[in-house]
Amino acid sequence: MREVAGGAAVLDNGIAGEDAETAAAAERLRTGRWGYRACKRSFDVVFSLIVLVFLSWLYLIIAIAIKLDDPRGPVIFAQTRVGKDGKEFRMYKFRSMVSDAETRLAQLLERNEKTGPVFKMAHDPRVTRVGRILRKVSLDELPQFANVLKGDLSVVGPRPALPREVALYTPRQRQRLLVKQGLTCYWQTRRDRDSITFDEWVDLDLLYIRQCSAWADFKLIVQTVGCVLTAQGN
Repeated sequence: MREVAGGAAVLDNGIAGEDAETAAAAERLRTGRWGYRACKRSFDVVFSLIVLVFLSWLYLIIAIAIKLDDPRGPVIFAQTRVGKDGKEFRMYKFRSMVSDAETRLAQLLERNEKTGPVFKMAHDPRVTRVGRILRKVSLDELPQFANVLKGDLSVVGPRPALPREVALYTPRQRQRLLVKQGLTCYWQTRRDRDSITFDEWVDLDLLYIRQCSAWADFKLIVQTVGCVLTAQGN
């Protein structure tokens, strides 16, 4: 047993090796617990519909702001991500970067502030003025409720990774794909998430899989609302 940043206890079965308890928990979710799975999917559909309908005015305001700030690129940025069991899908976000952000990534890789197969920069020069605000209050993620409605994502679950990142995963890291990916997770609600290593991030995702329940989902949603209202995004 060891602790990740912030004191959460996780099993220590090695950084690369699979976690047997996580695998067993994922199998129980796959073959049983139909009541929880049905309730989770029903909540995903109803909640995403509510957001998409009642916040449609906010979607429009954000779209106008993006176009006024940087008219050259699209409002919605679609990117291939990896979901449950390695299935790829197109994930939507409000565009928060310049239109040629993907081509400029290679120039920034040496400035990566994260360990492991993930790229993060606290002050990414590709982020636009409006994009910086959207990220701070996590509003760039709003279009992903369309992904939730389609069934690509759940409201709660590990954040979906890029194919190039998943290609570098160890067997242990790949276990975060054993459940449907989501909009929010333990990592997303941590105040110190920018200082957490990728292996600690994976530990938190595997912890969620082992603790997966309606109560855990509810607490994460409440914590996420708190993060949005206090502008803890990056």
